[in-house]
Amino acid sequence: MKLARFSRDDRTTIGLVREGRVIELSHLLPDAPSTITGVLAAGAALRQQINAALNQQPAGAGHALTEVKLEAPIPDAQKYLAIGMNYQDHADEAARAGVAVPKNQLWFNKQVSCITGPYSPVYKPRVSTKMDYEAEMGVVIGKRCRYVSEADARSVVAGYFVANDLTARDWQFASPTFTLGKSFDTHGPIGPWITTHDEIDDPHDLMMRLWVNGELRQEQNTGQMIYNIWQQIHHLSQVMTLEPGDLIATGTCANVGIALGKFLQPGDVVKVEIDKLGYIENRVIEEPVEDHVPDAAAL
Repeated sequence: MKLARFSRDDRTTIGLVREGRVIELSHLLPDAPSTITGVLAAGAALRQQINAALNQQPAGAGHALTEVKLEAPIPDAQKYLAIGMNYQDHADEAARAGVAVPKNQLWFNKQVSCITGPYSPVYKPRVSTKMDYEAEMGVVIGKRCRYVSEADARSVVAGYFVANDLTARDWQFASPTFTLGKSFDTHGPIGPWITTHDEIDDPHDLMMRLWVNGELRQEQNTGQMIYNIWQQIHHLSQVMTLEPGDLIATGTCANVGIALGKFLQPGDVVKVEIDKLGYIENRVIEEPVEDHVPDAAAL
């Protein structure tokens, strides 16, 4: 199933996407959880009930996707973790630029305040001149877990999504850790929905593509990861307890903007598409000046 969070008539709720339409979950099951994280954490039994109720709906039920605004499916994740240089072609282009290639899994945080919607505008920071894109497949955790083996890792995955790991490169490389350069407000567009794991036979055999203003910049198969999803979850779960709704970005491929000398500018439109998961598309805009700037003398 495809679980979406959407707004219509000044109201935000969750629903199921089917054939270009979205059906509100509360209309299918009035007692269902009100968040996607809640649905995922409830497990397979609830998903079976949802599918049964969905199959009883007539064609044309719900709202056309063109009539609603799709929001970030999980806006309140506890963690958003991302792996660096996890495709060999991207590691190779980094090495050619003089960037050290890690010998182990390289992880960093994207602060959850960066999360934004699949079609929302993203800000060109006032304090950065090197805003970059990174097409990535995202994974959402469905079960609370620790010390997960590679063999069992698939059992804790609830689903998948499309992500753009937007990065302020000048901030990324000005610090020993990547967190600041990866965490600017709006630099975590995700969506367009969560595709549950049962719809994806092999997450390591999906084509991933990114365009800027219609120009194809990135194209690679997810099978080209250096560390696959199960290895990533095994590695992370040795350090921390993973919770339902935690997000993992699994790495990007070659031809990021810094390698091409093409950084994002206001007016650019970035589209990321992954087979079977849909696409997200975000326009870069100038970071708006806040209406109210605190008076330092009053602090």
